[in-house]
Amino acid sequence: MADLILRVAVPSPLYRTFDYLPPPQCDPTILQPGVRVRVPFGRRHVVGFLIGTADSSEMPADTLRPVQRVLDAEPVLSAEALALLHWARRYYHHPAGEVFATALPVLLRQGEPALPPATPPQWRISSPGRDALATDARLRRAPAQRRLLDYLASCSAGVTAEALRAVARDSAALLRALREKGWVESVTPPEAPRAPEAPALSPPPTLNDAQAAAVAAVLAELEQFQVFLLEGITGSGKTEVYLRLIEAVLERGRQTLVLVPEIGLTPQLLDRFRERLPGPLAVLHSGLSDRERLNAWLLARDGAAKVVVGTRSAVFVPLCAPGLIIVDEEHDPSFKQQEGFRYHARDLAVIRGRQLGIPVMLGSATPALESRHNAQRGRYRLLSLPERVGGGSEPPIDILDLRRQPLTEGLSRPLLERIRRHLDRDEQVLLFLNRRGFAPVLFCHECGWLSQCQHCDARMTLHLRRNRLICHHCGDQRAVDALCPLCGSLDLRPLGQGTERLENVLRREFPETAVTRIDRDSTRRRGSLQTLLAVIQSGGRRLLIGTQMLAKGHHFPDVTLVGIVDADQGLYGVDFRASERMAQLILQVAGRAGRADKPGTVLIQTHQPDHPLLRVLVSQGYPAFATAALAERHAALLPPFAHQALLRAEAATAEQATAFLRVGLALAEPIAADVELLGPAPAPMERRAGRYRAQLLVQAAQRQRLHRFLDLWVPLLWAERGDRGVRWSLDVDPMELY
Repeated sequence: MADLILRVAVPSPLYRTFDYLPPPQCDPTILQPGVRVRVPFGRRHVVGFLIGTADSSEMPADTLRPVQRVLDAEPVLSAEALALLHWARRYYHHPAGEVFATALPVLLRQGEPALPPATPPQWRISSPGRDALATDARLRRAPAQRRLLDYLASCSAGVTAEALRAVARDSAALLRALREKGWVESVTPPEAPRAPEAPALSPPPTLNDAQAAAVAAVLAELEQFQVFLLEGITGSGKTEVYLRLIEAVLERGRQTLVLVPEIGLTPQLLDRFRERLPGPLAVLHSGLSDRERLNAWLLARDGAAKVVVGTRSAVFVPLCAPGLIIVDEEHDPSFKQQEGFRYHARDLAVIRGRQLGIPVMLGSATPALESRHNAQRGRYRLLSLPERVGGGSEPPIDILDLRRQPLTEGLSRPLLERIRRHLDRDEQVLLFLNRRGFAPVLFCHECGWLSQCQHCDARMTLHLRRNRLICHHCGDQRAVDALCPLCGSLDLRPLGQGTERLENVLRREFPETAVTRIDRDSTRRRGSLQTLLAVIQSGGRRLLIGTQMLAKGHHFPDVTLVGIVDADQGLYGVDFRASERMAQLILQVAGRAGRADKPGTVLIQTHQPDHPLLRVLVSQGYPAFATAALAERHAALLPPFAHQALLRAEAATAEQATAFLRVGLALAEPIAADVELLGPAPAPMERRAGRYRAQLLVQAAQRQRLHRFLDLWVPLLWAERGDRGVRWSLDVDPMELY
């Protein structure tokens, strides 16, 4: 052990690994790649990852410090996980320590043991609590506490704190208050509670021909790697295809990993899974506590959970018997991490499937153009679901030309008339506007002042109900001004439409109709989204207003009219992907309209009715749109016909950010024979959160050429000791040029 050097990846924005000595009297057999170690790092002690050993170091022997402690008897990162993470580190050119840390739950990053939790205590009503229920007047002023006590009184065996979360929205606070009063008591079960009996599983529906063909195609290659692109129109039964494949994988004693864009927006998918699939379901997403995420991670690692459903970071979850990976709504931009380690979960899912030798299914009604291109090249196998389940047809899409049209708060008379017609039939109408708040900007009619964010090159959005101006980019907010800060005028007016303003006008135009608004503002409280969705599902005459939160994964059987209030914001964006995202959103929202017994209609308001891509989308559908958009990309040599990396820099001044990129450009020029360098240039939003941003784009015709260049360039950037006030990052395969 005297000559043994430990190579440790430390979670830090440093590109290199660090050498340490083994801890004294350490068993060398536990020093395996993938174990966590606690090491001195500067003035701190941090949790790092052992990635290898060596018999020598470039550092002088007397400068090496020993590892403080080895935290794991066995690697917490398996050989399979290490292979994926090393690939990701090399591909995205990101510091190894931060890459490795991303793969683990927060508690494991902090040094918690990777062990199943002890049996949680259970809570029951105490004798004083029963007396309080009968006589204590304080409970009249605390109805929520009373309801929880009533529930506990009916559960003589006790209830876990986690189970109480399903009973009361603020169960933790209520439980704490009841404990302080002595009205509840904890009970430690003498033994681990028995698993509940499996619920009666719902019988599966009969597959149509297209669904059966898709299932058969995947089952034929279930024991080998193959990427399948399942393109199915909304309502075509993609979820049923997933379920049949998962059931087949379960029969083989294997696990399935299902990636979804946002757990909170797909409650119906989870409900379907729980109804049809036996055994525990491990769910991982940002809305869970750190302990809950660790427990789900352990269930997956140990094989207790045969099905794992999670958002972006779940692509790294360990599986003891992997059999299938599914990426639902694979086109969704939320699969791309936009800060720190900027990986794309969909692409890593494909790489992981290849390393494991298992199939990967990518599902969407509107596949990403990169995925369609891969299918055209034969890298992915395309499976189609062209018909809605139950015999319904896709809703017709009509374009409403807003030019020279009188508008009522952004709504045309034809749209208002159609809304009234559908409501008179006791149906539901959904209006889509991907802009929350009351209005995008507040302005002064006298002098032209605009509500500009002090920290960003952006306007502050008016949120009328909260009486606040809020920047949706940096989060800064302030009270709405009574007077113009520039000229003192009282004539301040909202400009443009947001979902709040749309709600107000609809309540005025249709006072007899209930209005439900779903956006980030209306669903801030935990459980509020599920409550609102339940109200919608109850049926009946109702107006729905929503942002893209309503565009994904929801089934609204009573919605027969979808109105897209403003399609123009997606037609001419600064990003070349703007039209693709516009098309995907339109069709995803349109898919909420109508089912077999209630046909639907979609109306799109636009000032650009002759936009060629919009016309193709409406008249010929998404496949034709994708073909036309790919032709435009090919002519312009844009992804997927080119490969990009974006070097971003931000600093206190624009000059600092640009100066760093000029240095990067100078370092690149001697080695840039196979790539094109564009910039430096200010970011489309140059100032954000008080810092100035600039960027340098690298583009190559072939992926290998791009990475050959990056392999040489990135170490030079890390070695450059320039202005310490500059923060920089590299984004390989950027999805946002901002």
